Amino acid sequence: MTLTIRVISPDKTVWDGPADEVILPSTTGQLGVLSGHAPMLTALDIGVMRVRAEKNASWQSIALGGGFAEVEEDEVTILVNGAQRGESINLEEARSEFNAAQTKINQVPAGDRQAQIQATAALKRARARFQAAGGMV
Repeated sequence: MTLTIRVISPDKTVWDGPADEVILPSTTGQLGVLSGHAPMLTALDIGVMRVRAEKNASWQSIALGGGFAEVEEDEVTILVNGAQRGESINLEEARSEFNAAQTKINQVPAGDRQAQIQATAALKRARARFQAAGGMV
């Protein structure tokens, strides 16, 4: 049996199809889902979701902007703030954004809590895009 995976962002459906396995970036760590998984609702962090559509196929990566996932009866519905498939991300642009985000986070004044939160979120988004594009393993 296979899973039906749907990744839905506010502006588009990024993935809608069968898969044998999915790994989600939950707020408590990586979460793997196979056919027959118990019903569940979980919060997702900014990170990379990995999908394997067929048993011997390669993994496909999707950068997620945080959201929620529901697993019920071999259907996985993922509602996220933003998502982008790895193959549609330019690797060099993603690398440049990641390096810029790393530089910016190191320049935030220690007492500016709001700026630290924003810089950390920007770094997580940049890292997720870079990883999904194949820049980091």
